[in-house]
Amino acid sequence: MTTVSTNPVTSARTLVDAGQELVDKIIQHAANVTDGGKLIDEHQVHTERVAYLATEIKAAQELTAYVERSNDRNNLDERSAIMAMCYAAEVLQKLRNQVESAWDDFGLSESDLSEINSDSLRQLIRSGLNEEIIRKVGREVIETGGVNNVELEDEVATLTRDAARDFAKNEVAPLAQEIHRNDLLVPDDLLSKFSAQGFFGSSIPEEYGGTGMGDLPMIIITEELSAASLAAAGSLATRPEILAKALLAGGTEEQKQSWLPKIAAGEELIAVAVTEPDTGSDVASLQTRAEPAEYEGQRGWRINGAKAWSTFSGRATTLALLARTNPDSQLGSKGLSLFMVKKDPFYEHSWKYEQPEGGVMEATANPTLGYRGMHSFNIGIDDFWVPHDCLVGEDTGVDRGFYLQMGGFAAGRIQTGGRACGLIQAAIEKVCQYVSQRTQFGQTLADYQLTQYMIGRMAIRLAASRHITYAAARVFDTRAVEPSMAKLLSCDVAGEVTREAQLLHGGWGYSEEDASSRYVVDALVLPIFEGTKPILELKVIGRSLLAQAN
Repeated sequence: MTTVSTNPVTSARTLVDAGQELVDKIIQHAANVTDGGKLIDEHQVHTERVAYLATEIKAAQELTAYVERSNDRNNLDERSAIMAMCYAAEVLQKLRNQVESAWDDFGLSESDLSEINSDSLRQLIRSGLNEEIIRKVGREVIETGGVNNVELEDEVATLTRDAARDFAKNEVAPLAQEIHRNDLLVPDDLLSKFSAQGFFGSSIPEEYGGTGMGDLPMIIITEELSAASLAAAGSLATRPEILAKALLAGGTEEQKQSWLPKIAAGEELIAVAVTEPDTGSDVASLQTRAEPAEYEGQRGWRINGAKAWSTFSGRATTLALLARTNPDSQLGSKGLSLFMVKKDPFYEHSWKYEQPEGGVMEATANPTLGYRGMHSFNIGIDDFWVPHDCLVGEDTGVDRGFYLQMGGFAAGRIQTGGRACGLIQAAIEKVCQYVSQRTQFGQTLADYQLTQYMIGRMAIRLAASRHITYAAARVFDTRAVEPSMAKLLSCDVAGEVTREAQLLHGGWGYSEEDASSRYVVDALVLPIFEGTKPILELKVIGRSLLAQAN
């Protein structure tokens, strides 16, 4: 029998361990039922449940591990410890409810639930869900203005956060609302300043012209910039990061030496052209074709097809474009190659590029609710010529583009976790400021219990999102599933928190003049790009977990 503890650190650990043990059993049963994930499509709803529960318990694990490390250093943040306990209690309560509502699907026995249903665990869950404790968290968050001062446990990351936060507040924030409201393109002046800070090369090794700070500082930069503007700053490095990871994984040494320094310096601005009008997340079904061709005696390829939702491809000077190089469509993902396609920059919502080699690209931007500042284009590609040395990996890269691109997308997913955390952070800071100033019925909104409770829950969910994202960054090179988990959870939390923050603003939150409305519409895109939510749950997280358990 588990002993009840009033210590939030040990309480969080007790809850998390009980939850992890049960989730492990759930994953094992699902692996057996689906033959190690091979039969996911016959059990999609249950696989989605399993993937999400595993993601939430992973977030609870990482938040709890963070407060334990702080405690070991005698530097415990009491608020973070309480948030870890509260989040673990929320996850355990949801876990128990999910199991009870679909008992046969989970394949558990009453004995499997003995620990989670014990009196001691029930008491810990009640303690963690106690609204008075959550209100206390909310009051403290409001009093501090919601500012993020979480310990990063990494000196480089801490210094990076200070520099990125200063840049975001001084250079990005003053432009953010105007860019959003008028659907403007990121100004060249801001791009130049962004490049000068080294933000494009934060995870590119120094030997290739980057700063080589690694993935965690890269996520910290992304988070801070996204708090100022998701599209006009926080997402600027995502596309370069995707191509850089692909080059590092499969490019020739000559390509790395030639391309990576230019990417790190912002001399080459990158867009990604993968999605097609009729394929969406089904990348293996791409139909854009690249066929061998020569131009003036030089070996190369002619590309024909269409791409959709290619963000920043107007202003970009290079497209990371995935095309089918093997005409046998039955090969699926095995017949794709990744190209670096050079083009002129354009600043309007539509553009046409006619290359000297005779090919043509023509594009029109999709009007969007939010995520403004970069513009996302549908592109028609007609007989566009690309030299062979612009195929990532050249001869060794033929028909390997899918795997190189997916590795790059993993980097994009972890960045999206950082982007979501930045957006959540912005919404919390904004709402803390508003409720402290707005008076209703003789007192500020901050004085009301429900306000405190709502903001407390926002902060708790942000803490879970932030620490699963930071943890994914630390193990990015060795663990494949964590970036997708970080994206899945953080993007959902961003949607929830931005809407709740908007509600606390009342009518003003519905005004386009107020940043809180921008946060809401920007958050809507997060579960869509870099792999839609259902794809991540089924084809990435679910498949990975069930295959490992088999």
